[in-house]
Order: sequence, then structure tokens, then C-alpha cells
Amino acid sequence: MSRIVVARRIPEPALDLLRGCGETWVSPHDRPLDTAEMHAAVAGADAILTLLHDRVDGALLDAAGPQLKIVANVAVGYDNVDVGACQRRGVAFSNTPGVLTEATADIAFALVLMATRRLGEGERLIRSGTPWSFSMFFMLGTGLQGKTLGIVGLGQIGAATARRARAFGMEIVYSGRRDADPALVRELGARRLDLDELLATSDVVSLHCPLSAETHHLIGAPQLAAMRPTAYLVNTTRGPVVDEGALAEGLRAGEIAGAGLDVFEREPTVHPALLDLENVVLIPHLGSATIETRTAMGLLAARNACAVLDGGRPLTPVG
Repeated sequence: MSRIVVARRIPEPALDLLRGCGETWVSPHDRPLDTAEMHAAVAGADAILTLLHDRVDGALLDAAGPQLKIVANVAVGYDNVDVGACQRRGVAFSNTPGVLTEATADIAFALVLMATRRLGEGERLIRSGTPWSFSMFFMLGTGLQGKTLGIVGLGQIGAATARRARAFGMEIVYSGRRDADPALVRELGARRLDLDELLATSDVVSLHCPLSAETHHLIGAPQLAAMRPTAYLVNTTRGPVVDEGALAEGLRAGEIAGAGLDVFEREPTVHPALLDLENVVLIPHLGSATIETRTAMGLLAARNACAVLDGGRPLTPVG
């Protein structure tokens, strides 16, 4: 019987599916396993299901053994996985694209609204018991109608975020490694700009590019200085795409008006300078955090694993 290792608990319907495919071990810890724990857990595994904070490298694959057939990542991003190491060992690798698109786009646009309308700041004020009263100039934010949203990475989630922005009357520009699908460009009325021009002309910049060596600290001090002082930055992709120290300094200095972050460079740690700022919204990686989405992610990862254990190919392979 195949041995399946689940590095951290996933929704029960996915576990039920896995149990029908083999002997399934689920980590009892509600945290990422450390390296020694992970290597011990995967020994003899035919399939491993990982989450975004689980590092999958050659050492882990070797700890599992030569019988390992698939690593199924319960996430769409896979910067935690050395895909080349999997390929060299003949281990299939899969992710969970598509099923979290709408939920993550909801969070991205929620952060746009929270940052531009100062909603987090307003709630903190009420909870603190600070006296307040309505006036014409009290806690003014900025409207979105007629403003420009710059999408960095017009993939599935970026496009879904852009559709929400269009419903709010925003104009769309985007940057990326290649031209977007012409039909999508027509639907959104989008224009492609290079990153420098996008940063200089957008009222809100929303990051949706994958994390790679090229996109690490894609947004740092020079890029923040290039943005409008009235502009906002939103990040729902991966924390290291943004230099958090530079962002904190830029927010404090008024180089940009505000920011909204769902992801952080060293999760779960947040740069301490950000915690003292009122003009940044901070939420704990909630992009895919709906019951429906997390269940769909777990089920897709489980189906990928079971397909390979049954002698087939994963539904959503990478590489």
C-alpha cells in the first residue's frame, strides 16, 4: 500500500480522498515541521502533500527515498519547492491553480478599499475608545472612480482583481514579462506599460507576480520613490516581492499614501516598523482563507497525488 504524508492538516474531505489511495499520515502539529521532523516524517513516502512554508529540496526528496512519486503542493505558488530537484529524481510535482483565484482577488480588492478608505484605522479608533464625531473633514480617504489600477502580473488572480476594479470604475494598466491574452486586454480595456511607467502613473499598484530571483524585492526604495505620493501599494502574492523595511520608510516619509499587505517577508513575523504605522493595513495571509477555497485546494492536491499513485499524471502538473 502507498504511504502518503501530509505535512500539515488539510480539510477533511481531502484527507478522506487520500485515505482511499493509501496509508495516510497527517502531522499532529498545527505548525510547519522543522527540517529534522519533516525528514523523519517523509521517510518511505510515496506521496507528500506540502504547504507554502514547507521547504522541498533535494535533501527532503532524498530523505523520502527513491520510491517517492509525487510532491503535491497545496498552494498555487511554489517558491518553496526546488522543481529542478524533483525533475532530476523523476518525482512529479503539482500545485493548485485556479481554485483560489476569486478568493484571493476578493482579498486584494478588500485591501484596496481598506487602504484607500482608511477602514482599519477607523476601526482601531473606535475600539480604542477615542472620542470622535462626524465632520466634513474627519478621516478622509480617497475614491476609486476614474483612478488607475496598476496590475503587476496579469495572470488569473491579477485579472480577477482587475475585473473588480473595473466594476468600481477604475482604469487598468499592467506590466509583465509578456503581453496578456488579447481577449482579456479587450475585456479590461487594459494597457501594457513597463514597470517604471506603471509605478509612476498608477493610483493603486497591486502585486500578483510569482516570487522568483527576478522578483525578490521587486518593490524597494527606488520603486517606492517613483510612485505618486497619493498612491497605494497592495501585496497579496508573496512577501519578499516587497522590501518591507523600505516600505515602512516610504510610508513614514510620505513617499506613498498607504499600503495593504496580506503577505510578509518573514511570515509570521512582520517588520516592526510597519506595526507602528496607521497608513498600512496588515492581515495574516488570508488570501485563500474561505472554507470553500481551502477545501477545493486540499481536494485538488489530493487528486493530484492519487492520480500519480494510480499510475497516471497529476491534474495540474508543474514542469
